[in-house]
Amino acid sequence: METAEIKVQASTHAYSIVIGEGIRKQTKQYLTKDYSLVWIITDENVAPLYLSDVLEACSPLQVHHTVIPAGEQTKSTDYYYQLLTEAIEHNLDRSSLLIALGGGVIGDLAGFVAATYMRGIDYIQMPTTILAHDSSVGGKVAINHPLGKNLIGSFYAPQAVIYDVETLFTLNKKEIRSGYAELVKEALISDEAIFYSFLNTDFQALSKATVQEHIHIGIQIKAHVVETDEKEADMRKYLNLGHTLGHALEAQLGYGTLTHGEAVAIGLLFAIHVSESVYDNHLPFSELKQWLQNNNYPLELHSVDQQAILAKMKNDKKNKHQSIQMVLLEQIGKPIIKQITDEDMLYYLSSFERKLVGE
Repeated sequence: METAEIKVQASTHAYSIVIGEGIRKQTKQYLTKDYSLVWIITDENVAPLYLSDVLEACSPLQVHHTVIPAGEQTKSTDYYYQLLTEAIEHNLDRSSLLIALGGGVIGDLAGFVAATYMRGIDYIQMPTTILAHDSSVGGKVAINHPLGKNLIGSFYAPQAVIYDVETLFTLNKKEIRSGYAELVKEALISDEAIFYSFLNTDFQALSKATVQEHIHIGIQIKAHVVETDEKEADMRKYLNLGHTLGHALEAQLGYGTLTHGEAVAIGLLFAIHVSESVYDNHLPFSELKQWLQNNNYPLELHSVDQQAILAKMKNDKKNKHQSIQMVLLEQIGKPIIKQITDEDMLYYLSSFERKLVGE
């Protein structure tokens, strides 16, 4: 497929999302300014595969790079502080550029470093996972706290998103599952036809053209939402469909036990389950569950303590006055925010766990 470009208008500036094959090797042509220094942050999984390409593409600019361990555990205050220290040691100034080369963890962590170092320097997102199609667009950057996910962060738009789909074909099945959960989420809040087209996806037979088409659709949905509501005052909250339980599971089980998308997949089923209970409607619970099972998503709740899960849910950023605000579906393409009482949430968790195992 040809290289595609999507424009996003943030409150501070416009930026481009470029999607294509091999474009990591053309990084320099997407730099928006004459930068004094470029700093690439990546992880131990991505560095051996793609760091040298990006380093070469930035020549002859002065470039530093830092490689950190892979995994959700690095979205922590410890690694955040370590990277700030390196920024100072590398003599980065306000005319420097940070490149986040990796998945959503790298994008969130490096983006938060860029947002806060010297009160903000430019950064570019270079996602290398399907999951990061969601997190790299819209300028939400953050790190985790042991009590909850993404509780420490900012809204800070990148200068560009350079999405090389070639990098997606070194992903393992776990990472493919993780990314497609967010694509399914975007379809559920926007369009029934797109949702059912995604359910025709077989991870054993993915082509580059199919993945690029699906990512393009997902980014268009996300870009429209964030342009309309950049600071999450209204409809951007709908992008949290599946995340009330998903984030709670990640925090309760320990970051990295499930991938973010695997946790969100369980959360999507839960949101549909609650929606059917609240609105007495029929939604594609069985169809989505079957597709998730066909593609080997882990769908157990691991016998987690429901009171502990409830406590994690109540740390969610969307909540008001310690009341859980959950994204539900009146129908596909019609999301809504609903306040759920603690008593009702415990009931829904119990009935959902039974439903998952087919009781």
